[in-house]
Amino acid sequence: MNRNQVAVVVGVGPGLGCALARRFARAEMHVAMAARGAQKLDAFAAECSGIHHHARAYACDATDERAVDELFRTVETEFGTPDVVVYNAGAFVQKSVLETSRDEFERCWRAGCLGGFLVGKAALRAMLQRAPGDGKRGTILFTGATASLRGGAGFHNLAVGKFGLRALAQSMAREFQPQGIHVAHVVIDGRIRPPTAPSGASEEYLDPEAIADTYFQLHCQLRSAWSLEVDLRPWVERF
Repeated sequence: MNRNQVAVVVGVGPGLGCALARRFARAEMHVAMAARGAQKLDAFAAECSGIHHHARAYACDATDERAVDELFRTVETEFGTPDVVVYNAGAFVQKSVLETSRDEFERCWRAGCLGGFLVGKAALRAMLQRAPGDGKRGTILFTGATASLRGGAGFHNLAVGKFGLRALAQSMAREFQPQGIHVAHVVIDGRIRPPTAPSGASEEYLDPEAIADTYFQLHCQLRSAWSLEVDLRPWVERF
């Protein structure tokens, strides 16, 4: 992997987001890690810098268009045009429809879907500036969930945003794949192992490092066989 490639991960926390940053760093990519509060990312950025010295943390509210545009302007200035952008942000409040307030519903939708639109749009604008070259201008990946495919009781706050994010990924792929941008949606069908769980924890969990490796593989796919959607689950998960 070219060490000059640039990865942007929006929605970095101690689980999958950090695993994604580590995976891209191991490929000697410059890594921009973004979350609402950049302070909590300092330790993650330091860890990734230990793998590859170009990793930085950025504060960005993915639901704020000006903040997203500023993030991409800064990344382009400091690192260059992104080669791969991952939207991994989201919010979820498990409640009955009758107990959910308007503000709760809107907040979850904004983080789950609107943020994906804003980040995806900014990524497209940046990547389309790059000459087609070998036919690929970049990769945009969206993190989905079981709720991307079906809404469960008490899970409407998650499902509505994830349904929309999946539709966004499909529409973006069909519009921009012919222009050399690979767009894919990853369905995480199961529970990701929490950071507090021991490494040998129950196999009912998905390993975040294994998930991150799939994202990296998606970015490396040859254009003759691009995936639009991949679903991941532990081998013991029923589906």
